[in-house]
Formats: sequence, structure tokens, C-alpha cells
Amino acid sequence: MKINKFSKKPLDALKRINKDLVISYPVEKKKDNNLKILLEERKKIHSIKEILIPPRDAKCFTVKAGQFFRIECVEGSQVGDLNLFNSDNLNEKFYSGKTRALYGTHLSVGDKMYSNFPYLRSLATISWDSLDWYGFDNDGASVHDVIGTRCDPYTLKLLSGNSYHYCCHSNLLRALITEKGIDIHQAENLIHDVLNVFMCTGFTKDTKQYFMKASPARKDDYLEFYAETNILGILSTCPGGDCSKNHSSDQATCYPLKVSIWENKNGIKKLFNSNISNYNNNHGIVE
Repeated sequence: MKINKFSKKPLDALKRINKDLVISYPVEKKKDNNLKILLEERKKIHSIKEILIPPRDAKCFTVKAGQFFRIECVEGSQVGDLNLFNSDNLNEKFYSGKTRALYGTHLSVGDKMYSNFPYLRSLATISWDSLDWYGFDNDGASVHDVIGTRCDPYTLKLLSGNSYHYCCHSNLLRALITEKGIDIHQAENLIHDVLNVFMCTGFTKDTKQYFMKASPARKDDYLEFYAETNILGILSTCPGGDCSKNHSSDQATCYPLKVSIWENKNGIKKLFNSNISNYNNNHGIVE
């Protein structure tokens, strides 16, 4: 935190500070017609499968390229932590940091879920968001963030000395081990930074610390995605519930979340291809 200042301010400080900002990754210049196509296609889909994730737990689900999937509050306001993998290659997984750099701190309709290097392609695109009306509030908060990494037992132990086994990291870990039959060390290397579905977060105006507040999500609110690759998803129902007070404990009221898989009534319709990066991977290495 930039609170303590020990250095001496230079005489030309204002000159150094008052510079024009530049958008680092102007993704809006990369125009495509995909969103318009998705908004039309989603009118033709129907639900084919539902998975209910109990409170303080996680489950895996699979989605084929060309299908849609939804994450929905079914009883009350509940935050969910989402991991996405290419189901044909678990080494390709959601890259929240690069997605954040491209789209900003919070995601909504039209934003893509990019995968890690060296693949860097869209795993899925958000096709509907029942909370897009929220925008950014007076605290600078919004929903569906790619800031927080997930609640985990390691940070809890670091800050409080306590142990808790049902943080989102642990929930995601158990679900992947159960689904794939891998050991805990393999799973720990695969679980990654999440999309915080329904979580309402931001940075404080003074210290720029990450904060959370009560989620505006209610029963029947949902976030919908179009799968651009074959996907293995894992969703954890956060032990923080609506994250209005705390997390990483059994104190909060928690509810289940539902994942539903949707497809065109006439069968799966793959609308466009999502190709891995065509960079040659040379990296300036002289052979």
C-alpha cells in the first residue's frame, strides 16, 4: 500500500505526474460481429442439463464447443468462483490477469475468457448478464470481477493463524481431484485465478485495497457464456455467501448455485472458431 512516504518529492514532481494516460491494450479496436451473432443464437436455445452445487462445495461440469452454459442463483444471493479449462488439454486454462488487462476489472456481455500462454484464445464469451444494470456504484464497485484470486486456506493461515478446509481454492481442488483422479499436487498446479461470479468488489479510494460488499444478485439472476472450445468448468459456492461480511469460515449464510447447459433446439451449432495464438514461439532465442 502506498501509505508511507519516505522519499523526498522532486522539484519537478507535478511535471512528472501530469501526463496523458494511454490504454495499454485497446481491445475495442479488435472488432468482430460475434456478439450480434450470439444475441440472436441465444434466442434459439433450450436447457439440456442442470448441475446443482451445494453450499461451500464445488462441482465440475463439461460444455461442448457451440453450447451455452449459465450460472444461476436459485435460492438466494450467492457468490461463485469459476475455473475454466480446455477439456481436451488441462494445461490450457483461464487467464484472469490477461483477461483483466484486456477488458478491465469486471466482466460482462461481450467480454471473452482468454486462456493462458502460449494459447491465448477465447475459451468462452459472456452472452448474457442479468446484472449488467448495476454498472459501477459510488464506491467504484461492480460485479463479476477478475481481481480477487479466490479465498484460500494459505492466506487465511497467513493472516489469522486459523485453518479452514472449505475455501474456494480447496473446493475447486477437491472437485478436480474427484473428476480427474489426479493427486493433490497435480491439482494444486492446475487450479487457477478465478472469475468471481456475482461478487461485488472494487478498490478503496484511499489505499486502493481490494474490498467486497453485499452482492446485488438475487434468486433467478444468472451469467451466461457461449463455449468457444470444449470446456471443463469448476464452480465453487463461496463460503462467504453474498460476501457482505466475511469469507473463509462457516459464519455466512450460503446457498446453492445452479449450472445449466444449453444448446440450439436443432442441435449444437458452432458459430465461429477460436484459434490458439499463431505466434511462432521464438522469443528471440538464437538456435
